[in-house]
Amino acid sequence: MNIFPQSFQQLEQALSAATLKQKVIASNIANVDTPNYKSKSVDFQATLQQALENQSVTSYKTNEKHLPFSSEHSAFNPKINTNNETKFKPNGNNVDMDYEMAQLAKNQLWYNAVTDRVNGHFNSLRTVINEGR
Repeated sequence: MNIFPQSFQQLEQALSAATLKQKVIASNIANVDTPNYKSKSVDFQATLQQALENQSVTSYKTNEKHLPFSSEHSAFNPKINTNNETKFKPNGNNVDMDYEMAQLAKNQLWYNAVTDRVNGHFNSLRTVINEGR
């Protein structure tokens, strides 16, 4: 019996993507004054859309009467893109601190939401282990 449903793996991948995005944003902020530094980004939505198009929907059947779905699961690897199109400062640097701080806050909200969902899975397991107490 698998105690972790397929959705748990998807949450794990979402946390990994948010962590990668956090590292990229932190790198951009750290290099805000570095000459000729080009900002980087993680295109999470495009990668998610591509993953959804390339794999069928997965499900966790709890009853044999439920409709079956494919159990195939492909790797989900967000890519880091470099923005070479813009020039924000005279020294060749294109990091916009206001934009990066907004992205940082947005990513933190996403990470917290996914973390809460993971905690919900563990709390459900804890309830079952403690026999509902």
